[in-house]
Amino acid sequence: MVSEMISLYCRKKHATKKGGLCSECAKLAEYARQRSDKCPFMENKTFCSNCRVHCYKPEMREKIRAVMRFSGPRMIFHHPVVAMRHVILTKCEKKRMEHK
Repeated sequence: MVSEMISLYCRKKHATKKGGLCSECAKLAEYARQRSDKCPFMENKTFCSNCRVHCYKPEMREKIRAVMRFSGPRMIFHHPVVAMRHVILTKCEKKRMEHK
C-alpha cells in the first residue's frame, strides 16, 4: 500500500510517468520496504500508523508523512477498495487498542 501511495505522490508532485519514480521517491519506497521487512510486529498489526513503535528515522518519517497526507485522501479515486479497507481496519484497530 505504501508503494502505491508513494507512486501516486511522485506522479502528481514530480510529474513522473505511471509506474516510475524519481530518485528521491525511489529511495523512500526502498526505505519503507526495508522497514516493513524488518518489522517485528508485522504479523499482528495492519498499518504503521497504528503501531506504537515508530521505526522510521525522523527525516524519513517526515517524508512519509508528507506522502501520506497528500496521497491518503486521493487513494479513494485510485484504489477505492483498498482505501475503504484501510479506513475500516484502522478504526477497528484503534478501538481494539482503546480496550486494552
